[in-house]
Amino acid sequence: MTSILTGDIINSRKKNDDLWLLTLRSTLNTYGKSPKNWQIYRGDSFQLEIQNLEEAFYVALDLKANLKRIEGIDVRIGIGIGKKEYNYSEITASNGEAFINSGVAFDTYLKKQTLAIKTPWQEIDEELNLAFELALLTMDSWTQNSAEVFKISLKEKDATQNEIAKILGITQGRVSERQKRAGFEQIMKLEKRFQKLINQKING
Repeated sequence: MTSILTGDIINSRKKNDDLWLLTLRSTLNTYGKSPKNWQIYRGDSFQLEIQNLEEAFYVALDLKANLKRIEGIDVRIGIGIGKKEYNYSEITASNGEAFINSGVAFDTYLKKQTLAIKTPWQEIDEELNLAFELALLTMDSWTQNSAEVFKISLKEKDATQNEIAKILGITQGRVSERQKRAGFEQIMKLEKRFQKLINQKING
């Protein structure tokens, strides 16, 4: 089994520069090589394979935090989990249950929210999509500063607030405030719950 993230950039056509595209490419590059593991197509759409199913939500968080650091930019992501039946040299040519589920999440659920999941397990879909909907009340409202702090806190998971403060050149108190506004603690609890649910299913 594998996980496929299908996404597109919100407001990309309103931006006169390619900063969002450079940011997207840089983030995708940390998870594999193009075109085997990821591809950008139709200008502002992308597909990414994450073979470790438990990491899919973490990667979605990383993408969202990185892109929302850019003024006016956001991202929609549909996560699909399932079997991969056809494996080609380009991800967009591959197919299987994971790709179909990602497309269903993207085309159906993302009409209501900017992050959704479709798996082979209905009870997990129901729990996680409700949890995503609630988390997005905070995530969709991230400011550039909130997204920046979330990104660093996510990637530097063992860093203290003082260490993050030094990276950003602000006070520890400011880091604490921005983490709270970003809902970092609560969203990371959801990330752990995501890992647990998926792990229980794939390991029986």
